[in-house]
Amino acid sequence: MDTQALAAFIAIVDHRSFSEAAEALHLTQPAVSKRLASLENQISSPLIERGQRSLALTEAGQRLLPYARRILDELHNARLDLAASTGRIGGRLSVIASHHIGLHHLPAWLRRLNREFPDVALELQFMDSESAFDQLKRRTCELAFVTLNDAMDRHFDIQAQWQDPMVFIVGLTHPLASYESPVLADLAGYSALLPETNTATFRVVSRLFLTEKLTLRPQMPTNYLETIKMMTSVGLGWSVLPESMVDGSLHVLPIKHEVSRMLGAIGLQGRALSPAAGALLDIVRELH
Repeated sequence: MDTQALAAFIAIVDHRSFSEAAEALHLTQPAVSKRLASLENQISSPLIERGQRSLALTEAGQRLLPYARRILDELHNARLDLAASTGRIGGRLSVIASHHIGLHHLPAWLRRLNREFPDVALELQFMDSESAFDQLKRRTCELAFVTLNDAMDRHFDIQAQWQDPMVFIVGLTHPLASYESPVLADLAGYSALLPETNTATFRVVSRLFLTEKLTLRPQMPTNYLETIKMMTSVGLGWSVLPESMVDGSLHVLPIKHEVSRMLGAIGLQGRALSPAAGALLDIVRELH
């Protein structure tokens, strides 16, 4: 099978659009359509349903997709293996980082990477962890620095990980700030400022409340921890934030329950990492 045609097929599936697939591949839309048609002719079967508002895979398309991804992954691996003999660490390195990791961890890593490996051309995107999982599966990056959770796809490879201790906090003027020994039942009477329900942090807090048969009162969910910190500091509710984010604008509640999350770097199983990605991971492991 023609690998360019397979790449066009995968791009159409991932972007759910012929025009966006063409943009991603730096081709015209007719060229992408021609490559898909060529692939369908090779296997004598349509791969994508035409005439629908949203793209849908045929049965043949569903069966071909995992093979197509593995074929292109192996081609990627072969190129890296052949280039490895040079010993050079450089070239393009595409990385995704969650907003929190980007603000509080990434600068030290990238400062070191830039100093020791100036030939690495970094392409960096910031997004929430759940979106990063999806982008990594689409092969739009080599590494993603995210919050790890028990709902992660089994096809991810964890390359590095570390604990991120968290604490319950309120603003200095919030009623809970005057409690000497608050418990979860006290928090249940006030609004909670937490990330969205699909995040690891929300699930950790939600489990604690469910265990004690308490009602959680989340409001204004956002995955930007800096925004949650600001809203908490002005008294809009209580929250749970990494210890590293606590400053004089916040009061730590001495809740007996320990809360922590796991941060880490992930890649895809079966897809080799470039020397540049390996160099960055070495820096991350050393600094943690």
